[in-house]
Formats: sequence, C-alpha cells, structure tokens
Amino acid sequence: MPNQSLTQLLTTLNLTPKNMHLVQNALVHRSYLNESSEYKESNERLEYLGDAVLELITSDYLYKTYPDYQEGMLTNIRAALVRTESLADVAISLDFPKLIMMSRGEAATGGTTNKSILADAFEAFLGAVYLDLGLGSVEQILRTHLFVRAEKVIEDGLYKDSKSFLQEVAQARFKATPEYNLISEAGPDHDKEFVMQVFINNNPYSQGSGKSKQAAQESAAKNTLEQILHSW
Repeated sequence: MPNQSLTQLLTTLNLTPKNMHLVQNALVHRSYLNESSEYKESNERLEYLGDAVLELITSDYLYKTYPDYQEGMLTNIRAALVRTESLADVAISLDFPKLIMMSRGEAATGGTTNKSILADAFEAFLGAVYLDLGLGSVEQILRTHLFVRAEKVIEDGLYKDSKSFLQEVAQARFKATPEYNLISEAGPDHDKEFVMQVFINNNPYSQGSGKSKQAAQESAAKNTLEQILHSW
C-alpha cells in the first residue's frame, strides 16, 4: 500500500496508477536495497527511461510553443529547464524529500536534500508514469509543474551558459569583466577536483568546483549569478 505522502502526490497530479509497485519503485534509491528486501532494484533504470521521455516531451513542447526560435536557442532553453537544479526544485515542490526511500546513512548525510538524488527520483517517477499510464500523463505533469518555468528561463536569460551570462551582467552592472582565479586543486591526475573563484573589479564573489578548470569556472559563474541577481 502507498504511504500517505505518495497518495497525496498522486491526488495532486490526478493520477490513478495501474501498477502501484512500479510507481513506488521509482522512489527507491540504490542505498535502500541494503536495508530492505521489498525491492529487487533501485530507480536507476526508470531514471534512464524518464530522462529520455522528459527530453522528448520538452523538445516537443518548446518546438510547438516557440516557432520562431532556432535550434540552438531551443536546445539551450531545454537544457536550462531539465537541468538538475530545476528538476530538484520541482521534486521539492511535490514533496519528494518525504517520498524517496533511502538508507538511514544516506538520509543522515543529507540525502533527502541532495539535488541530484531528487532530480533522479523525479525522472524515475516520470519513467514509471510513462510505462504505466502513457506519454499523455507525463506531459500533463510537465505542463503543470515544469513548463510554467519556461518564460522565466527566457526572461532571465537562464538558457545562456553561465560564463557568458555573467559577463553580460558584470559589464552592465559593474562595467567590468569577470576574472577567474584558481583557489585549489586536489586529487590524483585522473580524478582532480578544481575550485575557482570569481572576481569582479578585484572584489571576490562565489566559488565553484569541477573536474576541470572550465567546469569549475562555469560552476563559479553560476553561483555568482545567483548571488548577484538575488541582491538586485
């Protein structure tokens, strides 16, 4: 039997699953398999499927909604809509932190607020809904809870890569170009972790990390954008 939180989610989404076990399986993090014999596999296969379904329906929606936008623009908007942070926000709004089944250890180390885990569970849920109820039901979820964010993505320029967007913002607001300083690098050559920090007019802003300097710069730019835009 589904718990009360899952029942509430299905009511909110106006869904009546035929295969409740499949839907529940979408909420099983791999760490949970170590503590329960109720499920034989995690939600990772469903996440794989849900990711593909999400991309298809999002592409179809953007193609039909913005007929004047070229392929590159549509691709960037789609990437902004389906990025981990965006999907995690939707998952949080639907109370997924209460629904995901994970080990006590995973939960104790912040698993219920981990954006990657939340986004993966949401994609897995979409995969389960697709298998159980079809594309139409998935599309209704996305139209109601994700695609409503498209206009904000466009208006705020969130579809642009963070470094390019930060340069535009910094030049408009500070008449300066952002600089990126390497703060640290750690790990063996095959698995390094870089930390970069943004400076604008020699003033320090946010840091970011990544497996390459370029990825760390992009992360730092994204974090700085959030810092600057929230202060406007």
